Amino acid sequence: MRYADWLLEAGERGNTATRLDERRPDRAAWSEGNDARPLVHGAAYFAELLAGIRAMRAGDLLLFTDWRGDPDERLAGPGTEIGTVLAQAAERGVVIKGLLWRSHLDRFQFSEEENRHLGEEIEEAGGECLLDMRVRPGGSHHQKMVVLRHPGRPELDVAYIGGIDLCHNRNDDAAHHGDRQSLRMADAYGPHPPWHDVQLALRGPVVGDVEAVFRERWEDPSPLSRSPLTRLRELLHREDVRADRLPPQTPDPAPRGTHTVQVLRTYPNRLLRGYPFAPDGERSIARAYLKALRRARTLIYLEDQYLWSPRVVASFARALATQPQLRLIGVIPAVPEQDGRLTLPMNLIGRITALDTLRRVGGDRVAVYGLENHAGTPVYVHAKVCVIDDTWASIGSDNVNLRSWTHDSELSCAVLDRLTDPRPPQDPAGLGDGARVFARELRLELMQEHLDLADTTPGTAGQPAKGALCDPVAAFRAFEECAAALDAWHAGGRRGPRPPGRLRGYTPPDLPWTRRVLATPLHHALVDPDGRPLRLRHRGAF
Repeated sequence: MRYADWLLEAGERGNTATRLDERRPDRAAWSEGNDARPLVHGAAYFAELLAGIRAMRAGDLLLFTDWRGDPDERLAGPGTEIGTVLAQAAERGVVIKGLLWRSHLDRFQFSEEENRHLGEEIEEAGGECLLDMRVRPGGSHHQKMVVLRHPGRPELDVAYIGGIDLCHNRNDDAAHHGDRQSLRMADAYGPHPPWHDVQLALRGPVVGDVEAVFRERWEDPSPLSRSPLTRLRELLHREDVRADRLPPQTPDPAPRGTHTVQVLRTYPNRLLRGYPFAPDGERSIARAYLKALRRARTLIYLEDQYLWSPRVVASFARALATQPQLRLIGVIPAVPEQDGRLTLPMNLIGRITALDTLRRVGGDRVAVYGLENHAGTPVYVHAKVCVIDDTWASIGSDNVNLRSWTHDSELSCAVLDRLTDPRPPQDPAGLGDGARVFARELRLELMQEHLDLADTTPGTAGQPAKGALCDPVAAFRAFEECAAALDAWHAGGRRGPRPPGRLRGYTPPDLPWTRRVLATPLHHALVDPDGRPLRLRHRGAF
């Protein structure tokens, strides 16, 4: 397999100002010899993060960015509140630097107050946490990363990226009973919304790449906000608005695994003055998808919070139109997170049009599902995962929509494993690339949970064994049959034993044309805006 067939070469990133593609002696646009490990569910991530932070000592370096941070969110029970854990580390002499999105005002159901309070706890303990509003109007910093560096002990270095914020709702596990510390969502999710999410733990040279992403933002000399009102609030709250100098970056950790990892981002084209590390923005996440999708032949497996925007799913539709044997499985939230009279249509219209685009091209080769727990409560899918032909896998903060591909800051990693998987089919796409262990095991782990299959399940009537799911057609059929059985059980009044699995077939509700007319422009302006330069918008390019 040629990595350049799947990953972006340096000239393909579309951003010559970043240090990412210049920092290695060989100028490679990706790093080899890494260990990448998916952490499915917030409970698994939080437990590992807690242990890692508690093991840090004076002189170690902890860097993090987040969309929302709740200082009282417990990582693993009382006494493990994230604000407390970070403050204790700072008091031990750990150098802590954080960048939190400043957020829009709380009266619009955002996170301004919570993010400010987390920053205050860290600063009082001797760390530094800045509220960063260097975004496009209406945009956010959506990157979620934590980097732990240990000078003199590089074997402990680790970086975490993915979809999981350090905040309420996220601490759930495979049972999906929800986080006891919950934020209100649509009524269908109940008082403790079940939450499905994925984070990626990275060890090896790629840790240096993720740290470089943080440093580019931290060292941006631009003011944290351009708004006079925000500047006034900074003065009133006596906020720290100047980033102190970071310690010099230590050498990258030594190779320790079989995974080649490419760090991908989204930054918008900011009006007036752009980012010094991305003056025209960066859309390498979008470009990575476009390149990988051109090699898709048998199965695209997607877990996504939104799956919006015909302009984005057009790339998936092209792959389906070009490859008649290609199938797409999407796992999404059955119900949008907001169910207000205005917000619900604004959320639904993008999904309705996107799924129309996919199904018009792919027909019954496109299958989209929601999830529910065993009590019948919908599970909110917040994961951002894509696996193509068991070869290429992506985990990050980005969703399949225009906002994530162009408008907000995002961080993702594409992973290619050097190890091939010996189980048939050994080369699903028939291109000579072979199924790869990381991508296949990631897909199987997620599918097994949704089908209620234990790792050792031998296979029963109507239930495939794990190995059978390696076959893309069998996997597609297993999801179809599982959802059909559960849907029929619900339609029949839930009589008799509940069928195994958590999958429900997804059909978007109809919106009256009057609500579509009103919702469409609001969706484009507020929910799924475009952050590309005008020249790229006109060409439909990224």
